[in-house]
Amino acid sequence: MNKLIKLSLQNPISILVLVLGVVFFSILSLRKIPVDIFPQLDLPTIYVAQPYGGMSPQQMEGLIATRYQDQFLYVSGIKGIEVKAIQGLALLKLTFYPGTDMAQAAAEVSVQVSRARAQMPSSTLPPIVIRFDASSLPVGQLVFKSTRVPLNQMQDLASTKIRPLFAAIPGVSSPPPFGGNARTIVIKVNPDLMRSRNVTPDEIVTALRENNSITPAGNVRMGNIMYITPTNSILEKVPEFLNIPIKTGSGPTVFFRDVATVEDAADITVGYALVNGKRAVYIPVTKRAEASTWDVVQAVKASLPLMQSLLPEEVQISYEFDQSIYVINSVKSLVTEGVIGAVLTALMVLLFLGDSRSALIVIITIPVSILTCILLLSLFGQTINIMTLSGLALAVGILVDMATVEIENIHQHFEMKLPKQVAILHACREIAYPELLILLCILAVFAPSFLMTGIPRSLFIPLSMAVGFSMIASFLLARTLVPVLANWLLRPEKLKHHSPPLHADMAMSTSEVTQLREDYVKEKSQVSKLKGFEKFKINFMINLEKLMLKKKRIVFIYTILTFTIIGICFSIIGKDILPKNNNGQFQLRIKAPDGTR
Repeated sequence: MNKLIKLSLQNPISILVLVLGVVFFSILSLRKIPVDIFPQLDLPTIYVAQPYGGMSPQQMEGLIATRYQDQFLYVSGIKGIEVKAIQGLALLKLTFYPGTDMAQAAAEVSVQVSRARAQMPSSTLPPIVIRFDASSLPVGQLVFKSTRVPLNQMQDLASTKIRPLFAAIPGVSSPPPFGGNARTIVIKVNPDLMRSRNVTPDEIVTALRENNSITPAGNVRMGNIMYITPTNSILEKVPEFLNIPIKTGSGPTVFFRDVATVEDAADITVGYALVNGKRAVYIPVTKRAEASTWDVVQAVKASLPLMQSLLPEEVQISYEFDQSIYVINSVKSLVTEGVIGAVLTALMVLLFLGDSRSALIVIITIPVSILTCILLLSLFGQTINIMTLSGLALAVGILVDMATVEIENIHQHFEMKLPKQVAILHACREIAYPELLILLCILAVFAPSFLMTGIPRSLFIPLSMAVGFSMIASFLLARTLVPVLANWLLRPEKLKHHSPPLHADMAMSTSEVTQLREDYVKEKSQVSKLKGFEKFKINFMINLEKLMLKKKRIVFIYTILTFTIIGICFSIIGKDILPKNNNGQFQLRIKAPDGTR
């Protein structure tokens, strides 16, 4: 440690260039590092959603979910299987042990899905297999509102014109729109008319499928050109459905118009969204796990003018429920903490040392330490999130101590009339190992976070890294940059020294100690004549001496009371992973009983 301090004083230009290089690359990392709400959480989970229209929850669980459960037990790393069955849908949640190779697990799940489907009804559709990541969270909602355009048309516009644009925005994935009804051609069949013409439902479905499709019919070769000749029976207008024949051959031909009516309508309502008290359609904006919340939100907001230009004038689009507010508030809090810490520290240095240059040196170390921490967080694959910002905010109050103590000790050695560089070298050497011990004690507090597992590890590792990196950076700056700046900026001959010195030669002689005791005894005997703070001080010291005579009993009672109060408070206080936060907005989700229309 002594060699590092001496090397810094001997090579000040090299130290300055090294610090400027670190600051430069830290600024580059600050512009590129992902900004997110939470750190990446290790929650290895896969969801399997199996639809089957018309089945009750009991049938979905007995005929569908049970088959999958039996097969998924053979997947490597499987920890648990949870099943939720509702009408027409079975949802299986597969959880895995931390550290499981999720790419291999997803491949094994796909294989077991194929094996399980062989035991299910023949008309079972392929399931939806989704690999869930806790970092893939909704970061906002695109809301479509209009007073003239119906919901089904807004739903259609959101699906066909706006949702495809998400492919051009990096880091964004989007589910289908909610709140409206998809445009649907509804054919209402009259059972009485069907019976009178001897038409079955299967014949209606077959006729509709065969007369509204494109099928290959072969090729036609003419000269040197071969033409493709598909059979195109796609209908362009809704009324044309009425002219589709259902039964041909012997007897009169039966058309759809004979047994049914056709409407350009909407599907059955399965979603309902209210925004500011009015029905609307919205698309949840979900970021991918590796994407930055801040970058995704800004990219979506930048695309709003393009999206609005693709919609009719009667439809307005807006970005609501912005989740980047959490990050912005945390960044503002960190900046505020840093500014307040720097200003207060500078004022204290000015007040007690009376030197503006010393205050400037202390202030410089705070942003350099934070920028160095951000560079190291980026190199270790971390993000700027609530936990890392909390760690930096926690460390700001400690960052100023290293430089402040060193500057004060340098002033003390200046009062000893030592040469400038010698005073700086001796001052830094004296406190190097005590500050190293303080640093190790602080780091030891956060060391257990590296032994955690699951979600606590994912949350507290970034916080511990933020505190540790910033403290280590502050310690190294105090050993390198602070001595260099002190050698360049401080002027011992212009500093205000006290006479006699208050910092140097503070040890009292035997006669001074004896005189101090005699004065105290004299003041105790005349305590009634004292006033103000002197009277309060003497009474406090007298009571303290009385308590010291019973120190064993007092310490024992104090310890028992302290642990009792801690236990009571621990049993009363709430327990949660994250504190409550009011961002000025809320969402209400209501789940109705199965079968509710």
